[in-house]
Amino acid sequence: MVKKRVSRVGSYAISSAIADPNCFSCSTFNILAPIYKRLIHEDHACRESEIRAYWLNRNEGILDLLLCEKSSIICLQEFWVGNEELVNMYDTRLGDAGYINFKLARTNNRGDGLLTAVHKDYFRVIDHREFLFNDFGDRVAQLLHVEVIAAFTGTQCRNSQEILIVNTHLLFPHDSSMCLERLRQVYKILQSVEAYQKENSPSPLPIILCGDWNGSKRGHVYKFLRSQGFVSSYDTAHQYTDADAHKWVSHRNHRGNICGVDFIWLLNPNKSRKVLKTSWRDAVFGLLKYQYIYMMRASSSLSDAGCH
Repeated sequence: MVKKRVSRVGSYAISSAIADPNCFSCSTFNILAPIYKRLIHEDHACRESEIRAYWLNRNEGILDLLLCEKSSIICLQEFWVGNEELVNMYDTRLGDAGYINFKLARTNNRGDGLLTAVHKDYFRVIDHREFLFNDFGDRVAQLLHVEVIAAFTGTQCRNSQEILIVNTHLLFPHDSSMCLERLRQVYKILQSVEAYQKENSPSPLPIILCGDWNGSKRGHVYKFLRSQGFVSSYDTAHQYTDADAHKWVSHRNHRGNICGVDFIWLLNPNKSRKVLKTSWRDAVFGLLKYQYIYMMRASSSLSDAGCH
């Protein structure tokens, strides 16, 4: 789980490692849906979803952790929307703790999806939207348009502060053929957010972009988002640079590799940005160039080894 504190300073959304009464916190967490978690039970391979005691105990522990952390914003991925008992448990416990919950299932009845929760002491929900990618990964994204509650900030400002919160879970790059689709998913999100702002906000809003991006700081998705002005809250809080990909990990994936792929991205609405289509074109060109160079090097290595 990645958790960061976000400060409200004028019209900026910035990350902060300093405790401040004018801060709110944000957590993003891929909680691994029981339908995907593999187990060996009584010498038989199975999924955690087949053993109620296992998935119930683990998810009760996840809720204990979330409620202990008391984040103002909670973004979950691989939420088991297909199980009514688990959904009710999250709704009840988060609701009792003061959260307003929004859930979105992946398309084609995949069984899991997203949950985004915001605490009513910090935010008033203005609107929420669901983005369906309708791609072969059946991925989706949620957008919440919220207003920061003035009583929380302690300000008497006439102009209320509004923020956009996005939660998503990108396709896993099982092979290089999926890299372009992953970029396209991010492009769809940014297009949808841009269109929403044009329709619903007279001026650009701060954006908090959360989720499991299934790609590290070395990847093309990371570079694409950076080209659009987004900054990683974790990097800002720890004063890391784009080159510090090796300095942190967020989890161990299903292949057993440790990696850092969970991000809370922040966008300052006052920051000058490239035109989205220009960034998209540059990102695709960069990806194709990288793949071409990689194939040329691989071909050269085979030739040197006497393979034809």
